[in-house]
Amino acid sequence: MQKVAHGDKEAFSALYDALAPMVFGIVVRVVRDRAQSEEVAQEVMIDLWRQAARYRPESGGVSTWAATIAHRRAVDRVRSAQAAADREHAQAAREHRTAFDEVAEQVETRLESEQVRRCLRRLTELQRQAVTLAYYRGLTYREVAQTLRTPLPTIKTRMRDGLIRLRDCMGVTA
Repeated sequence: MQKVAHGDKEAFSALYDALAPMVFGIVVRVVRDRAQSEEVAQEVMIDLWRQAARYRPESGGVSTWAATIAHRRAVDRVRSAQAAADREHAQAAREHRTAFDEVAEQVETRLESEQVRRCLRRLTELQRQAVTLAYYRGLTYREVAQTLRTPLPTIKTRMRDGLIRLRDCMGVTA
């Protein structure tokens, strides 16, 4: 390890040959994916090359030190992959929109339109004119009054009474 720490490539080659199978075995047991395990094992071997100066013989053997690094690196990879999967799942959940039944939506809209027409027919002719001008043509109360040549307070009363009757007919509880 001292030679590896000093950049001796032949010493590292011997170290690699001795430790790579053990490192790969540890990593593949944790990661369980051969391609990722090969990557992680390669990263561990590079770490051994770069961190050779940190090795302390009094703390344990070289293989124990390498096994510890391999296990930690493999666990980090698994955790990282799990975190990425969790993020993707959370993003998918945020983006998920419940599909709606377009036909049911159209039927419901048609039924509501029919109910509105039915309820409009129950209004007096004067109320129906005022409500129709305001809600279907988008006129203001003042414009409805001008169109119908009727005083503004009278239009407001017709609108209020007509809207109350529509609300009751539609079954709306306010």
